[in-house]
Amino acid sequence: MFALDSDWLADKQTQGIFDLLAGYPTFVVGGCVRNSLLHQPVKDIDFATAALPEQVVARAEESGLRVVPTGIEHGTVTVILGQTAFEITTFRRDMETDGRRAVVAFSTSVEDDARRRDFTMNAIYSDALGQLTDPVQGLPDIAAGRVRFIEDAERRIREDYLRSLRFFRFVALYGAPDTDMDPEALNAIARNLSGLETLSRERIGSEMLRLLEAPDPSKALASMRSTGVLATILPGSDDTAIGPLVSLEQDISATPNALRRLSVLGGAVETLRLSRADLRRVAQIRDNVGKSAGWLGYTLGAAAARDVLLVSAAMLSQPLDPNSLINADAASVQRFPIRAADLADELEGKALGEKLQSLENTWIESGFTLSREALLSKG
Repeated sequence: MFALDSDWLADKQTQGIFDLLAGYPTFVVGGCVRNSLLHQPVKDIDFATAALPEQVVARAEESGLRVVPTGIEHGTVTVILGQTAFEITTFRRDMETDGRRAVVAFSTSVEDDARRRDFTMNAIYSDALGQLTDPVQGLPDIAAGRVRFIEDAERRIREDYLRSLRFFRFVALYGAPDTDMDPEALNAIARNLSGLETLSRERIGSEMLRLLEAPDPSKALASMRSTGVLATILPGSDDTAIGPLVSLEQDISATPNALRRLSVLGGAVETLRLSRADLRRVAQIRDNVGKSAGWLGYTLGAAAARDVLLVSAAMLSQPLDPNSLINADAASVQRFPIRAADLADELEGKALGEKLQSLENTWIESGFTLSREALLSKG
């Protein structure tokens, strides 16, 4: 556990960045190291180095590599090597923070860099050979499945109040089910609820959706409720049905879906400033809870019908009838056999529309069994 042996670390492009910065203490750090230790997929590979941004840029340009000044004022540049973009950030320490942004100073100390990060499991560094440096004791926390703020939890939160939400997302993604949450962290979060109100609703909404995509966010959401976070960011919500929903999803091997789970939470979802498409999706699920599988499949399609059926069963704490999914799938391919032209000789305008709707409802209620002739005979 105390050394990395990962394909992405041995990859020639990753090693190319180490070669590029030879002579400067340089490490990979953050999610790539954390996820490798947890045997989870690695997406982005981020570097931390003692080299100053201008030194990184100079080395890259000398080697003919493309450089993007992603956040150069904060010490970050992106270097494109092959088909991969690598973020490279100079070791930093915080000078000032206001809960949303920080004024930083560059450092040559990996310890300084580690102490300004959020969680211990995010501050484990690996060199090119996979040898680990662990300035804040993140390795024991990873082994225990424990999410813990670095040093003083309250200070870390006040540096960026979004860290309160990130704490719960990390618990959902990386916490061990049988490991209690860090009480210092929970107490600090509860004491700093007002800081959440300083964050943009877009940032809160994005973080909430990421949390809800975790395999099982029910433990994290329960603690969000008990600390007051859930009521602060989503007034009127209730996490009671999340556990049953997750269980139902697992029963049918349904992929976790943030909007489906948000629908079952209830509350003033519009306060999260989601996209209009996401808001429509949540409204669609909520507005159709309790309707028949056939109607749902025919009207909404198989995938949306499944979401509604899952939410309905979870809210009622009932098992999901397997036949309901079969009926919804079958209904989704049905085609109403009557057209406006079939009634145009007798009706027009509003009366025609109402008659078509009435016949369509009759057809749905019949389980899609009534033929065109049988429907037309109903006058």
